[in-house]
Amino acid sequence: MSEPRADRMTRVVEMMDRLIGYDTTSRNSNLALIEDVQGYLADLGVDSRLVHDESGTKANLWATIGPTDKGGVVLSGHTDVVPIDGQDWTKTPFKLSEADGKFYGRGTCDMKGFVAIALALAPEMVAANLSVPIHFAFTYDEEIGCVGVHGLIDEIVANFPKPRAVIVGEPTMMRLVGGHKGTRVYRTRITGVPGHSSDPSQGANAIFAASRMIGYMEQVNRELEAAADPECPFVPPHSIVSCGMIQGGTAHNIIPEICDITWGMRLLPGEDGDAIQARIQDFIDREVEPMLKAAAPHAGVVTTLEVDSIPLAVDTDSPAEHLVKYLTGLNDSHVVSFGTEAGAFQKSGMPAVVFGPGSIEQAHKADEFVARSQIEQCVDFVGKLIDWAKTAA
Repeated sequence: MSEPRADRMTRVVEMMDRLIGYDTTSRNSNLALIEDVQGYLADLGVDSRLVHDESGTKANLWATIGPTDKGGVVLSGHTDVVPIDGQDWTKTPFKLSEADGKFYGRGTCDMKGFVAIALALAPEMVAANLSVPIHFAFTYDEEIGCVGVHGLIDEIVANFPKPRAVIVGEPTMMRLVGGHKGTRVYRTRITGVPGHSSDPSQGANAIFAASRMIGYMEQVNRELEAAADPECPFVPPHSIVSCGMIQGGTAHNIIPEICDITWGMRLLPGEDGDAIQARIQDFIDREVEPMLKAAAPHAGVVTTLEVDSIPLAVDTDSPAEHLVKYLTGLNDSHVVSFGTEAGAFQKSGMPAVVFGPGSIEQAHKADEFVARSQIEQCVDFVGKLIDWAKTAA
């Protein structure tokens, strides 16, 4: 028999406090949290596997509750959080607190609340003698571009039966999300030639060169906007090219030698990001680099892809979407413009959806919170998943 919601919530709140107590800002190691989770699962008799990054200071965790000879349902969440630097918190960021029906703390919403629910209900999963396994996939460095999940996916594909569904518990207000945009982030360094600003002909202005490149990116963005399909469900209904950071120059009277820009794309599923990048690179090759190299052979433009977060393509026939609809009674699925790890799972042949407690509007902000009612809804959902997994074929 399923446990009462109140008992489950007691364990969930304790686990949320436990997880939020770890400062797993992406620049830090997440090993203390991961090793704590691994020990907690081991005490329940659940084996888990860690997949470390190259430095050995971060790790993903994979665990299976139930039969290990077939793929089951993955509850997936990232363990890293964004920085609190420069934010005006009135709550203690790395300690759970509750007020007015809201749980406060860094990661409550994005997304340790979901991870805590999965872990708090793990004892029930163990006791349930599941017919279909429930897997845990807890990752590192999602917040800096879904970096860690790729190593975990490689491990799953190489060593385990393919899961039948992946539920990524990012905050969706417990609405089913079946599609999202992808994200690419590029860093471009423009190298010019310094000199006295009184005679621009004696140098090559890296900031001017960067401005020409940025202007062309704005043109490409306008063209994408003009070509938008009005029936597209995304907001906005087109892919985006944007420039978010620019830094260059040393003084007002020196021709700037270096200018760095960070720019990127928000890509609709199916959009050819390589083609957009190739257009921008062609403009650089034709209109920007020749001006720089005319001043000095070493001058030029170098672009590096730093983040490539894969979009989640809408698939109304997805087994993951069907499962969530069956368990919840929801009839519709939605799309969002923010990215998650779901696209990477889908690309690797694992049907995936995004479905979790809290609002993305609360993520990454000071006094981040998730409503108690949202946690309760998700607890009820995971309880239904356990009941289903007891007898499902």
